[in-house]
Amino acid sequence: KFKKLAGGGFFKIINRMVPEALRTLGYDEAQIEDVVRYATGRGTLDEAPHVNHRTLRAKGFDETVLRKIEAALPTAFDIKFVFNRFTLGDEVCHELGFDDARLADPAFDMLQALGFSRKQIEAANAYCCGTMTVEGAPHLKDEHLPVFDCANPCGRTGKRYLSAASHVHMMAAAQPFISGAISKTINMPPTATVADCDQVYIEGWRLGLKALALYRDGSKLSQPLSTMAFDDLDEDEEEIAETPQVERIVQVTEKIVERFVSERRTLPQRRKGYTQKAVVGGHKVYLRTGEYEDGRLGEIFVDMHKEGAAFRSLMNSFAIAISTGLQYGVPLEKFVEAFSYVRFEPSGIVQGNDTIKMATSVIDYIFRELAISYLGRTDLANVDPDEMRHDAIGHGSREGESTRQSVAHIASTGFVRGNLRLLAGGAGAGEDAGHGGERQGVKSRAVELRPEALHETLRATGTSIGSAAVGDVAIGVATSRDDRRQQAEIARMQGYVGDSCPSCGNFTLVRNGTCLKCDTCGTTTGCS
Repeated sequence: KFKKLAGGGFFKIINRMVPEALRTLGYDEAQIEDVVRYATGRGTLDEAPHVNHRTLRAKGFDETVLRKIEAALPTAFDIKFVFNRFTLGDEVCHELGFDDARLADPAFDMLQALGFSRKQIEAANAYCCGTMTVEGAPHLKDEHLPVFDCANPCGRTGKRYLSAASHVHMMAAAQPFISGAISKTINMPPTATVADCDQVYIEGWRLGLKALALYRDGSKLSQPLSTMAFDDLDEDEEEIAETPQVERIVQVTEKIVERFVSERRTLPQRRKGYTQKAVVGGHKVYLRTGEYEDGRLGEIFVDMHKEGAAFRSLMNSFAIAISTGLQYGVPLEKFVEAFSYVRFEPSGIVQGNDTIKMATSVIDYIFRELAISYLGRTDLANVDPDEMRHDAIGHGSREGESTRQSVAHIASTGFVRGNLRLLAGGAGAGEDAGHGGERQGVKSRAVELRPEALHETLRATGTSIGSAAVGDVAIGVATSRDDRRQQAEIARMQGYVGDSCPSCGNFTLVRNGTCLKCDTCGTTTGCS
């Protein structure tokens, strides 16, 4: 396992009961030593398969460089982390034929660049750094493997682990003799799903357990022990060569595409947007936005009432900086992640906003408002905007993207907060066609509308919402869910929560189960 040190860094450990169990099972000391070295590694490349002193000398490494490598290997988790410019030195790397550009590339693998294959590196890595599991260890019999099963698979090659059912049955055997609940955590692998957790709770209820505590491996940012190995994502050259060209293209298209914007995209002279007035901690804040033709946010303006010239100038300069970043292609999501829940005065109760009722600062309020309006981030809202509607009946189906884009030409995306549905008016007697059936006592029904018909209607009725509502099409607010909302919610849990540490005052608190833990001083807010 990896042990996280309080002062920073990691080191590898093996359960002390492993050698004792091997002795009890009848293995001699030499065999026990081989099993332990198989799991923890030998800490040297001398006599290692493929990547060893002999092959490295043939690649141009002298004795001085080999001694540097050997000195760094005992604490390394992977031999690839030793073969870099920081261990070898720039002069040695240049002599090996690597320039500064390649050495600075985070994806650069020196061993592969020297001609070693992925399988050769893995074999040498298992010899030097260990496999972190006893599965496949020399001398160890298959019938003895269940003795060493852990709560989670160990290492890169480990497959065995204790099932959640075994934990539950263990507790059920002891529960009749205990008056209270059992303080025992049921460990589950990182691949466990919500359905798996549900099944464990049901099984515990059937067996009469009074309490259950589940933990999914890797779910805690401050987890002190980890059996997860570093993933090697590089493809083997032989496998790539055997892959058909069509499959290669499909694999490439599935990768994440990054867009780099080198030129500023200015907004049109006449643009859409909205103005939101609110009171944050007793201070009036006016937030105004400007949008592109497709509804994306392009600029913001922030005005505050009864503030000094210095503070007002700072807020104006801040808004200009954010607007410039948006126009150069910086995603709004990045700003939201950086500035949400930033804490300073004025802060407190928010008045005048339908979805945000508390804010830790004016900056926090601004970017949570923008995230809710333009990104659909209802997880940042104190009140879900979908639940405030008098006719809220659940989550409706999404309209086509072309329809959404067409409506964005006449309506502010931030004002309607990305929730658009087309309603049919004038469908029969008793229905108000002019207002899309939104009046009291009038029913409205959602219909599918062809994009071509929508474009014709917009051209015929002009560019204002009022004139569009008079025709056969009205714009209504409905529920819309975006996959990016779930992705953004997951991403937010990967950083600091924004609160200050009660001990050192640093804003470095991370989620630690149901409590918070400070990465700077180690203080927790209630649990460890």
